[in-house]
Amino acid sequence: MTTKTLTRADIAESLYNKIGFSHADSFKIIESVFNLITEELATGRSVKISGFASFEPYSKRERIGRNPKNGKSYPISSRTVVAFRASPVLKKRLKPVA
Repeated sequence: MTTKTLTRADIAESLYNKIGFSHADSFKIIESVFNLITEELATGRSVKISGFASFEPYSKRERIGRNPKNGKSYPISSRTVVAFRASPVLKKRLKPVA
């Protein structure tokens, strides 16, 4: 089973076909939205898109990891990661129809 990944170009093409924006404007809109979301997450603020999902940055502490191939331990530095939580509306749309 092969599935195609949705890309920025696909989203921009959809804006072009469905709404009528030019290709250049479609890419600018997509980039602006993604940049806004990224900037908010980088400042530590959560992003909630009603009916779709929420994105929330959180910190993971430093810990000791282990290489499964050779069993050696090594430190994993602390870092910030983003949690994605689908909204109930999205979850409902993704549920398989019986």
